[in-house]
Amino acid sequence: MFARSPVLNQSGPTEFFFRVLTTVPEFQALLFLLFLLLYLMILCGNTAIIWVVCTHSSLRTPMYFFLCNLAFVEISYTTVVVPLMLSNIWGAPKPIPLAGCGAQMFFFLTLGGADCFLLAIMAYDRYVAICHPLHYTLIMTQKLCAQMVACAVGLALVLSLQLTSLIFTLPFCGHRREINHFLCDVPPVLRLACADIRVHQAVLYVVGILVLTVPFLLICVSYVFIASAILRIRSAEGRRRAFSTCSSHLTVVLLQYGFCAVVYLRPQSTSSVDEDRQFALVYTFVTPLLNPLIYTLRNKDVKGALKKAISSKAASEAL
Repeated sequence: MFARSPVLNQSGPTEFFFRVLTTVPEFQALLFLLFLLLYLMILCGNTAIIWVVCTHSSLRTPMYFFLCNLAFVEISYTTVVVPLMLSNIWGAPKPIPLAGCGAQMFFFLTLGGADCFLLAIMAYDRYVAICHPLHYTLIMTQKLCAQMVACAVGLALVLSLQLTSLIFTLPFCGHRREINHFLCDVPPVLRLACADIRVHQAVLYVVGILVLTVPFLLICVSYVFIASAILRIRSAEGRRRAFSTCSSHLTVVLLQYGFCAVVYLRPQSTSSVDEDRQFALVYTFVTPLLNPLIYTLRNKDVKGALKKAISSKAASEAL
């Protein structure tokens, strides 16, 4: 591992190093293969969702439009982090320049914020579908769906740009700084600053509330109305189908918001760097992997479309 440099000279380019997860070669190889496998599964699973939704007209509904966008964000989100992470696991740790660290933080925050906003939009979509089924097609128009996705990405971009630019106006002590993480995330980078960071932490909390707390509260309100509507459904089969659809979404929501809130909203004085790194593994690998698994294995429409696509492809190859 690299020790923190005591040098305080600010001249010359600043470089960051990520702290290695392990120095044991056997464990390095094991972690490299594990994370590579998870990354490939995330790419394949989410790409399959995009392909199925785009090639089957029966899935061209608001629900699957949002799911397709969520899958694209998950692919981009993990791609910002995992390739660089893998390169640092395999072999000697490689430096990342100040601009590279800032770029990774910006895209990570933008895509992560868009992910959270999309989950809130999907909750609203389920609310309209279950509580106002007769007006669903009139409310959730194609234009409105596109506008909601554009607003989610635009708001995430503006917030992440402001936060990232504010953080990288700080001075960092020395030239070779070790980040106790596997990515340029906000809390570990702030710990390397050689200045008062109270204002920056306050801005981080405000952004965290806007990205995490507000959407989560909207999701909770939506599901209160959804649960009330489900309980009023007389058909047991209807209640089961409605609950199945909503429980899939809630599983992803609780994992994503829960672990992100622990990292970004708890006081820095009570936070543990090692715990933050473990929590980050959950929303970097687990939730992007659960997205295709939950929405395909528990969704009859997607499973049917996948089976139909695979069978037609096999039949065409046999001819």
